[in-house]
Amino acid sequence: MEGDVMDKLEDMASVCEFDPITGNIPATKVEITVSCRDLLDRDTFSKSDPLCILYTQGVESKQWREFGRTEVIDNTLNPDFVRKYILDYFFEEKQNLRFDMGIPGKKCGTIILAAEELGNCRDCVTMQFCANKLDKKDFFGRSDPFMVFYRSNEDGTFTICHKTEVVKNTLNPVWKPFSIPVRALCNGDYDRSIKVEIYDWDRDGSHDFIGEFTTSYKELTRTQSQFSVFEVVNAKKKLKKRRYINSGTVTLLSFSVEAEHTFLDYIKAGTQIHFTVAIDFTASNGNPSQSTSLHYMNPYQMNAYAMALKAVGEIIQDYDSDKMFPALGFGAKLPPDGRVSHEFPLNGNMDNPYCNGMEGILDAYHQSLKTVQLYGPTNFAPVVNHVARYAAAVQDGSQYFVLLIITDGVISDMAQTKEAIVNAAKLPMSIIIVGVGQAEFDAMVELDGDDIRISSRGKLAERDIVQFVPFRDYMDRTGNHVLSMARLAKDVLAEIPDQLILYMKSRGIKPNQSPPECSPEAGLSPTSAI
Repeated sequence: MEGDVMDKLEDMASVCEFDPITGNIPATKVEITVSCRDLLDRDTFSKSDPLCILYTQGVESKQWREFGRTEVIDNTLNPDFVRKYILDYFFEEKQNLRFDMGIPGKKCGTIILAAEELGNCRDCVTMQFCANKLDKKDFFGRSDPFMVFYRSNEDGTFTICHKTEVVKNTLNPVWKPFSIPVRALCNGDYDRSIKVEIYDWDRDGSHDFIGEFTTSYKELTRTQSQFSVFEVVNAKKKLKKRRYINSGTVTLLSFSVEAEHTFLDYIKAGTQIHFTVAIDFTASNGNPSQSTSLHYMNPYQMNAYAMALKAVGEIIQDYDSDKMFPALGFGAKLPPDGRVSHEFPLNGNMDNPYCNGMEGILDAYHQSLKTVQLYGPTNFAPVVNHVARYAAAVQDGSQYFVLLIITDGVISDMAQTKEAIVNAAKLPMSIIIVGVGQAEFDAMVELDGDDIRISSRGKLAERDIVQFVPFRDYMDRTGNHVLSMARLAKDVLAEIPDQLILYMKSRGIKPNQSPPECSPEAGLSPTSAI
């Protein structure tokens, strides 16, 4: 399904302050919520498990690129997705959007889109609820209750904004505390109605309605001084039974508010971004002296490796004060004895692999191509563990590490790499993987973890820290490499701010806690032990 959804939002446009430093075009942020009705059932023995993928179209290239995807909802043909799309809205541009449900054919159901301009409220609220004496819905046991929260809209409709976990086999559940941005709950309007529905979970997706209550953010804030108890009412049941009182009660046990911190809050407070690059020197890239090689040094233009490196590095280098970056290679035989290494310095200095800025890295890369022999296999784990060692030494919020891996092919140490990423997910670290060439990158998609969180030895990664993109998707048809590099940088770096914020929040690190100054003697950047 495709539509010019943003054309309908012109009345929402508000002119933000233009930032002459970043040069951003004035825009407002719009939140889009997706629901579907009467979807085509593609499963034989149960209902479908739908998700929705949003694609945006480039203004100049007209190419469709994936923007994001909702969660998967099991066993339903009428999903109300909780995960939202938040987009920049430009009044002066036509912004084409395509919503893909993954169902072939023209008549596959109805998609319902709700859009609202987001306010500037940066508060985040943490709440915990319990319930007492809920209605029994299961024949052979007690209910399996969960709560669904809805924000009211200006037109009187409601938009889903949160769903709790299911608490099995009880009429007196205690749900886990959860955090939600205030703008998601009421968009900064403290008097706006918030509807809460309670359901009994059923495996087949036909959840039984227990009851509901309505409140507001202002009413919920009173719980900071006293408990709030809400009656759960089932209107249909109330009409049928004269002596009906309620279908149970829900109690708000705790309520706390704190400001949400942004990526720039941490940068302003002194957090340094340490950038490390790792380049694939395996033989599958082809002989660097031949024009068919991915490492071929054309005197008139950069190869894919150099373009990917320059595109990402030139942006991220501005968040590191000294502009000195470790640059590593893997999968090559090194002189003079021909030993294979999977974490060697591009500048040939085992004690100091630092390169001065992007030009220094590019120079070291070109020199390495003249001195090492491309070999194999394609092992990622050594370079991931290499950077993780230094990230493990600095977990106070003063430093964050970004590893860029540029590779051409199929990974050889998948199990070891997954284990390394799961361990690194606990650290102040992110990984960007750029695939060059025409190979299949199925394993890289698995490492990305957007659909299924990566795991190793039965242990799930604490965070999603990997972003993978194939460089071929960003090649401009007209041969404009500057445009290709700009698109690549935008997409591969897009997840870094949220990944940094998630790490800081998980460790309770706030930007107003001034991080310690980084001294050269501290040895906290990847400089040795190669």
